[in-house]
Order: sequence, then structure tokens, then C-alpha cells
Amino acid sequence: MKYALVTGASSGIGLEYARQLAEKGYRLVIVSNQEEENRRVAEEIHSMYGVEVWPLYADLSQTDSAQKVYDWCQKQGFPIHILVSNAGILHFGRLVNAKEEGIDRIITLHCTTPAKLCRLFAADMSIRREGYILLMSSMAAWLPYPTISLYGATKTFLKNFGQSLWYELRPYGVCVTTVFPGAVDTPLYQLDERKRSLLRKIGFMTSAQYLAKRGLQA
Repeated sequence: MKYALVTGASSGIGLEYARQLAEKGYRLVIVSNQEEENRRVAEEIHSMYGVEVWPLYADLSQTDSAQKVYDWCQKQGFPIHILVSNAGILHFGRLVNAKEEGIDRIITLHCTTPAKLCRLFAADMSIRREGYILLMSSMAAWLPYPTISLYGATKTFLKNFGQSLWYELRPYGVCVTTVFPGAVDTPLYQLDERKRSLLRKIGFMTSAQYLAKRGLQA
């Protein structure tokens, strides 16, 4: 039996990755800073697909969080075959109005923690000569966009990091895929259902289910 680890799995795209991996028969470690919601999701997925699911609470905006997640998996004896680094946040606003702690949070969550998770889990995958890493970047990585300057820049880091890591790990049988979605219908966008429905209908937004399916296929 193989194990998959999904960050930001308590809602949105991460939840869809977890569901679809469970449907494929993977045992899951789902990581989130929403402890109660994460536990509820674990129970729901286990009930629906019959696979074991372990909810792990972690604030991935803390610089030591990747090591804590890795150490927990090691202690449990879980060899992670698929790492889905999905956790993210989106803040609109001018940089000059951003608080220092907010800047630290988004950079750590989108850059530091994914890099450290890849460093730790990819080392084990390389030894086993097998593994998959999926990084969630964004369409914003390709074009500067005012009011999301930090978000776009951190997603550009993931674009370059993922491509470089693909070359590094390819000889060891480890695949790295970076996903660049546009607008996706998730709680990241604080919109009412009427607006969500309209944006999906006109094709401005895609569903989390469709995106997760494409990402895993890739």
C-alpha cells in the first residue's frame, strides 16, 4: 500500500486531490491548519473510499513546519510516494499596506515550506527510485499583476523551482509536476454562490474537481 501526503487538504483543490488519490487507493496524510475541518474531511474520505486517512494539524507558514511534518511521517513509518504541495493563501492589496507578519506568512507558506518538504521527501524518494511531487503554482507566475505582487512572485518561485527540481530528480525516477491554474472555484475567493455559478458558466472559473483530475493525470 502506498502513501500520499496532501497539504491544504481540508478544502478546495487540496480536498479534491485527497479525494481522488483516495479513490485510486492511496493511504493519505492530509495536512491543514484547520484542525477540526481536517479531522472531519479525514473521516469523510475514509467512510467514502475505505482507505486509511491521517489528519495532521500543522501551520505551514512556520519555518520549522516542514521538518515537523516529515518527522511525524517518519515516526509513523509512512513512506510518502506522492507529495502534493498545495497549501496557499491569497491577499489582495498594495504592498505598502501589507503587514510584516503577512509578508512573512505568504513567503514561508509558498516558498520556504514547499522547498523544505521537497528536500526532505525527495531524498527518500530518490533512494527508493520512485516518487511523484506536485507543486501548485498559478497563472499569476507568468505575468505580474498589481495588488497580488507577493502572491505572484511566490508562485514564480514555484515555477522556477519545480522546473529545476524536475531535472535534478529525473535520473532518480522521481517526477515533478507544477500546475498553473487560473481562477478556480474554491473558498480562496470570497464570492457568493450566484457569482460563482456565473463565473463557472462563462468559463472564467474552473472547478476544483476538474483541476485536481488534470493535475494528477499530468
